[in-house]
Amino acid sequence: MQRANALNRLDRLPVSRFHKVTLLAVSFAYFFEFADINTFATTAPKLIDLWGITVDQIAYVTSLSFVGMFIGSVVAGTMADRWGRKRTLLLTTLFFGVFSFASAFSWDLVSLGVFRVLTSAGLAAMTVVAVIYVNEMYPSAVRGKFQAYAIVIGICGTPATNLIASAVVPLSDWSWRLVFLWGSLGLLLVLFTRHLKESPRWLESRGEHAAADEVLREIEARVGAEKGPLPAPAPPVEEAPATRTSLRVLLQRKYLMPTLLLTVLWVTQTIGFFGYSSWAPTLLAKEGFSVEKSVFYVALTTVGAPLGSYLAALVTDRFERKWCLVAFGTVIALCGLLYGLTFNPLLIVVFGFLVNLFERGYTALGYAYSPELFDTRGRSLGTSVSYGLGRLSNAAGPLIVAALYNGHGYQSVFYFIAGTWLVGAIVLAAFGPRTRPKRVPVNQPRRESVAG
Repeated sequence: MQRANALNRLDRLPVSRFHKVTLLAVSFAYFFEFADINTFATTAPKLIDLWGITVDQIAYVTSLSFVGMFIGSVVAGTMADRWGRKRTLLLTTLFFGVFSFASAFSWDLVSLGVFRVLTSAGLAAMTVVAVIYVNEMYPSAVRGKFQAYAIVIGICGTPATNLIASAVVPLSDWSWRLVFLWGSLGLLLVLFTRHLKESPRWLESRGEHAAADEVLREIEARVGAEKGPLPAPAPPVEEAPATRTSLRVLLQRKYLMPTLLLTVLWVTQTIGFFGYSSWAPTLLAKEGFSVEKSVFYVALTTVGAPLGSYLAALVTDRFERKWCLVAFGTVIALCGLLYGLTFNPLLIVVFGFLVNLFERGYTALGYAYSPELFDTRGRSLGTSVSYGLGRLSNAAGPLIVAALYNGHGYQSVFYFIAGTWLVGAIVLAAFGPRTRPKRVPVNQPRRESVAG
């Protein structure tokens, strides 16, 4: 059968209700991913008092969680290639929701650690699949914007969790468990099942042209009914179906170089971001602020997160994503350093707000940028492995933070974190390819290039 021409048929669609409903579903998954990812950080100060755990023990649990993220990311890449983007998105969201729910019933640090490792595996897996799904379902001219819009909505889960934690954690010796129950509500993504469509580009890459055409016709019918007659797509480019993809394919030069670059991007982002978000409540409490105040200050700083994602939405399809990432990373390093050099509550909130604003903008840009460096055959594995290696790197990050804090004090932690952001910005500036698509006439063939 003739190719379904998924890329060009999706690219010429105007933004419609279909795209907005898909955005809502992905945003819902993101919301509870971001809500759940900080649950341990916000409850750790309370557990120090209740269970007598130490900063080093918190570091070990956090480190093991990132090992779980690595495993989840790599497994998700394989699952998404074998079972499809939609099914894997649903399964991974259900997985992290179930184990977040189990975390609420943990009875000691070991049981909580096991549940958090499994939850983290699901969180990272869901993120990888959601990034790929948005990249493949939206027109290339607006996919960066919609990736950022999903983060704008999703990132609200971070301040929501922090504010909920600041209200419920101090209530009693058991109320910290409610924070994990809140994080488990991602299970409700099943309510969106019938609104999500399988990626036609994934179906086409497997040679399932009839199935891809069927999905495309249904999407086109919905969009056409709302927007009127659709323009003709560019002619298809004949390509052989992708064979079963193994990790060895990433050793090919066209996949190896972007995988290495993105690994640096996600290593520095992971250590930099989680250095702030995972440790700020605990370190502030250790420096003399009460548990209630430390959690509340951090909750106020995370209000900047949705605004940062919105800022990314404004610039992502207007300017070259590579240079946006470089600029955002540099600003984060500066604001993060200033955050660590002050003990004034107002300045802590101000600089923490700016860190959250630009960091979540950076993450939204990174989510749009990463899958653009690969074609359909390598997109799932390349994105998942680089993202997973970034998360795995932070198995060492919390141990480094704990060692720096215990050996050299509070401010040394923030020198280290600022340095990681600068390294990422420099590497991207030197080696990052441009991905902003060149405009082409509507009916000219368009090959799936780096930005395809």
